[in-house]
Amino acid sequence: MEHVKCECGHVNPHGTAFCESCGKPLADLGEKLILDMRYEGSARRSQTYKKTMIDQIWAFFSSVKVGVALIVITLIASAIGTIFPQQMYIPPNVDPAEYYKQQYGWAGKLYYELGFNNLYGSWWYILLIALIGVSLVICSLDRVVPLYRALKRQGVKRHPRFLERQRLFGVSHVSDLDKTMAVLKERLAARRYHVREEDGHLLAEKGRFSRWGPYVNHIGLIIFLIGAMLRSVPGMYIDRVMWIPEGETKEIPGTNGRYFLKSEKFIFETYEKGKGNEVFNAAIDRVGNGMIAKNYQTNVVLYKRVGPVIPGAKPKLEKVKEYPIRVNEPLEFDHYALYQVDFRLNEPKAMSFQLADKQSGETFGTVTVDLYDPKESYNLGHGYRVELLSYFPDFEFDEDGNPSTKSRVPNNPAFVFKMYAPDRPKGEVSFVAIQQTIEPFGNNKYKMAFAGLQTRNVSGLTVRRDFTLWILGVGGAIFMIGLIQGMYWNHRRIWVQRVNGELWIAAHTNKNWFGLKNELRRLLDGTGVMMPADQLENDKKAGQGGQVHGHGTA
Repeated sequence: MEHVKCECGHVNPHGTAFCESCGKPLADLGEKLILDMRYEGSARRSQTYKKTMIDQIWAFFSSVKVGVALIVITLIASAIGTIFPQQMYIPPNVDPAEYYKQQYGWAGKLYYELGFNNLYGSWWYILLIALIGVSLVICSLDRVVPLYRALKRQGVKRHPRFLERQRLFGVSHVSDLDKTMAVLKERLAARRYHVREEDGHLLAEKGRFSRWGPYVNHIGLIIFLIGAMLRSVPGMYIDRVMWIPEGETKEIPGTNGRYFLKSEKFIFETYEKGKGNEVFNAAIDRVGNGMIAKNYQTNVVLYKRVGPVIPGAKPKLEKVKEYPIRVNEPLEFDHYALYQVDFRLNEPKAMSFQLADKQSGETFGTVTVDLYDPKESYNLGHGYRVELLSYFPDFEFDEDGNPSTKSRVPNNPAFVFKMYAPDRPKGEVSFVAIQQTIEPFGNNKYKMAFAGLQTRNVSGLTVRRDFTLWILGVGGAIFMIGLIQGMYWNHRRIWVQRVNGELWIAAHTNKNWFGLKNELRRLLDGTGVMMPADQLENDKKAGQGGQVHGHGTA
């Protein structure tokens, strides 16, 4: 790593545009009049060293364009992930591939095949988040370290060429330099500038802390991204959907078999039309089914497993508490929270059929099929027996005309029964669906006659636990501090120097030049010092002239 020694004696890193101490330009600035003060002319690694593979990787990730591109790609992917529900929010007992295809057509099928159904936990999405974090770290280090070094080492007395190439610069002739310098020093201190004096020269500075605002932003974003990535670590973040029917006890997902929940009763209440309130009654009528939900809740009992987890063994449970889960009133325990988010009323649970003689109507027993756990055979006694050959919970005919099921949810159940009787020892086969019976092997003597339907209410609960929330909160708070720090303050510097009996004054700010000019006018009022000129227009003209000249020689 090479170094460049300035005539003032300060040793600067290779690639520095002007001396960190005195400000003398170390490179040919061409026709450009104003110095680029963005990073105090300091040498950034990404623009200086590009020989090794590490240098090239560093230069790649230090580019703001690369960081913005990564953020845009992540935002687009995140937006696509919200088009259809994520897999965690679809019914747990359905095939995801079939669900997305049936619910959303070819777009849903493509959505599933591209892996957007589980986007936020996918390896490539987490990799994008990690790359954004790497880009933020490298961008920050590439800029903040040389900037800090340059600001810390800047001297009070600056090289004349440094002053001449500031945007605000002026030369004045005053009768009493000492008196004028004393007045300016007093006024600068009164305006809360930190004033340093060296050999009769002044450097007034305030608001330097605002320069670190963007880097504080980066720290907040990095912490926020770490919190987001920790959500993929098992146990740090849980957001699962749990469907539990009335009367059943189920393991709470995400608790590793430690907690169980029993649904005692589901309650659904609606508003009723009242007399004399036409507006309220009209609102109820505008709803398609004529009712508006007033309250829906699940009365539950929370249990905790006692003893070790033994695969295949029935768990021994200990009652923890009873609780009515309502919307926005979750059941909270051991950092978990159960929210009431959905419900299904009168979901089919079991269907009953009677084995009957088609001609006489005589029945020989009832078969009750549990739609979630059907048996393979039902013995009715006296030589009568029924076998369940096939079961289609959500029946449809496929493209080849064969019976199939769209999902495991019993939305449209259908059955293939084989009926045995003393006079039919080989049995008869019958296909039974809702309002449909098919006898594929000819006319049967017996039939399975519909005898009843058992329904139940099912509660949809969301199980949540989040140990990353405080990390996200800290990151967000730090980001806002950096945002306020960088937006509402600005770094202002004013150099006042004696040069050959003249008073040279130059000023710079990282933003809000209008405010700096107004402050200089008030500062110089009545001192006899001329207001520094804004040299930006001259710099623009010089740049246009260079372009015209280049065009002419071409």
